[in-house]
Amino acid sequence: MAATLEEIIQYEQFDNLEFIASQIVSGFITGLHRSPYHGFSVEFAEHRVYNNGESTKHVDWKLYARTEKLFVKQYEEETNLRSYIVLDTSSSMLFPYKSDKISKLHFSVYCAASLIYMLRKQRDASGICLFSDKIETLTDSKLSPTHAQMKYALLQNLLKENAVSLNKPTATAEVLHQLADSIDKRSLVIIFTDMFSNGDTEELFSALQHLRYNKHEIILFHVKDKRMEEQFEFSNRPHIFIDMESGREIKFSPNEIRETYKEKIKEFYQDIKLRCGQYQIDFVEADINEGFREVLLPYLIKRSKLY
Repeated sequence: MAATLEEIIQYEQFDNLEFIASQIVSGFITGLHRSPYHGFSVEFAEHRVYNNGESTKHVDWKLYARTEKLFVKQYEEETNLRSYIVLDTSSSMLFPYKSDKISKLHFSVYCAASLIYMLRKQRDASGICLFSDKIETLTDSKLSPTHAQMKYALLQNLLKENAVSLNKPTATAEVLHQLADSIDKRSLVIIFTDMFSNGDTEELFSALQHLRYNKHEIILFHVKDKRMEEQFEFSNRPHIFIDMESGREIKFSPNEIRETYKEKIKEFYQDIKLRCGQYQIDFVEADINEGFREVLLPYLIKRSKLY
């Protein structure tokens, strides 16, 4: 069975993000092989299928004796796919703030760590980009064990209490333009963000189009608490709502605006989906209440189309 969100919270006591990622991926792969998607080829051995015409120098003949199929041994320097995992670390990602639920930021960290684990098992290089209103961290895309440990450490730090402060704004469009100028080789760019950003949608899609113009493939994971942020399921009593990025406060009863809010947010999401379709960007809604399968499966589907 795949690790549940509750189990992941319990795993936090181990303070080992790679271990948590391995548990998430192991459960996901087990569930995948028991599901209608069991036909996916997820190579977790250090082998790849032999291609006709290439050298037989690295063919694993012992494996051939057992399977009657040709596989080539792969080594650390080999890579099939180059990718960058881009993570929004602005204050709005802390929602739901100081509750017994996992936050959007923590959910994204666990998803990113799981993808790093999967990418390494598939002999794919990966880098990481952490951003708010600027690029805070941008690593190279590499496959080495040392580089993987550095990425886990960067992500682990985001799980610490007060690692991300309040009133920390986002400038997604500007950051993605910078990223497009920084990545010099065709890559798969995997973005985790809640889409709450300074600037309008046109600016955001101009930046995404910049990445596509540079031949990069994109998966955009829209991280959200669907029940609270889309359905607006707050109790019908006066609430003080605080913008976590600006600190602005407003007080009202949710019933006063719920239907109008739901209509507006639906239009916003529909516009995003439409524009992503136009630019050939994979758009995935990542509800923090639904678990990790909704992130890992779209990644595998995307990878199978590319390689």
